[in-house]
Amino acid sequence: MRKVKWGVLGTAGIAASCTIPGMQQAENCELYAIAGRNPEKVKEFRERFGFEKGYDSLEALLDDPEVEAVYIPLPNHMHAEYVIKAAEKGKHILCEKPLAPSAAECEALFRAAEENGVILMEAFAYLHSPFIAAVKQELDSGAIGDVLYMESAFITSTYDPANIRLRRETFGGSLYDLGCYNTSEILWMLGEEPEEIRATGDFSEEKIDLFTQASFRFASGKRASMRCGMILKKSDEQDPSYHRLDSLAIFGTKGSLTSVTPFNAEGELSYTVRVGETEEIKKVTAPQNYRLEAEQLGRCITDGETPHVSQAFTLNNARTMDRILKEIGY
Repeated sequence: MRKVKWGVLGTAGIAASCTIPGMQQAENCELYAIAGRNPEKVKEFRERFGFEKGYDSLEALLDDPEVEAVYIPLPNHMHAEYVIKAAEKGKHILCEKPLAPSAAECEALFRAAEENGVILMEAFAYLHSPFIAAVKQELDSGAIGDVLYMESAFITSTYDPANIRLRRETFGGSLYDLGCYNTSEILWMLGEEPEEIRATGDFSEEKIDLFTQASFRFASGKRASMRCGMILKKSDEQDPSYHRLDSLAIFGTKGSLTSVTPFNAEGELSYTVRVGETEEIKKVTAPQNYRLEAEQLGRCITDGETPHVSQAFTLNNARTMDRILKEIGY
C-alpha cells in the first residue's frame, strides 16, 4: 500500500487532538511536514507526532515538492486563501469545515481545485463513520417506514470571549462552528435540499450567534429541525465534567430511531429503533473518525476513489447554511 505524504498547515487544537492522531493511525498516510507561524509549536508538533520536516511558514511547506496532500485546520477566515494557494502548488486538500463562509466562495474553491487538477474535500470526519452508515441504512431500508421528521442538536459549553469561536472577523458563532454538523447530518440522512427554512438566533455583543435553531420543510413532505449553541456551563476545577449535548431523533410512519451518540465519537456506539411495541438497541463499533477521512482521501489520490464528502454535498450544505445565516441576520 502506497503512503501519501501529508503536510499539515497549522498547529490548531483540532489538528493536535483529533486529526493528526487519526493520521498516525491511517495505514496509507505519512506524516511528512508540519508548518505554523510559531516556531516553538512547530518544533513541539514535529517531536510529538514524528513529522519528518517542520516549517515556520505555511508557504514554505507548500513549496516543498515532496508534499502530496495538505490538511488545513486554520481558522475559518483563512480557509479560502490557503485552499487556493495549495491548489496552485498542486497539492490535494483536506480542509476543515466549514470549507468557506458561503456557497459562492465554496464554488470558487472547487473551481481552483479543478483548474489545478487536485482533489478538494471538506473535513466532516463523522460522515465517514460506520455509525452514520448504519443509521442511513436503517432509513433507506424502510426500518421505520417513510421518514416524517428529523431532529439534530449539537450544544456545547460557552467559551472565553477571546476564543476564536466568538469572534465575528474569523467567522465565529454557533452555526459556523457547530450548526454545520446539524445541517450536514439532516441533508445526509434525508437526501434532499430543503424547500423552506425558518430560523432564529441569539447574538452576543460581538454580533455572533450563541444559539441558533432552524426548521426545514422539504418538497417530499419531510420536516426537520436543528439546534446548535455554545451556551452550557464551562468546565472548571470545581466541575471538570464536559458539558455537551449531541442528539439525533428520526420519526417515520412505522417507528423511530434515536441516539445521543456524539459527533465524531469512536468505540462502541449505539442507537435505538422502536417499531410498535418493539424496541431494539443496536451497536456499531466505530474507528477513529479522523483516521477514516484521511485514509479515504488517500485512496482518492492513489486509487481513484471519489471523495466521500462530495463537492455536490458540500455545496448543498453551504447553500443551506447561507439561508439560515440570512434568516437570523448574521
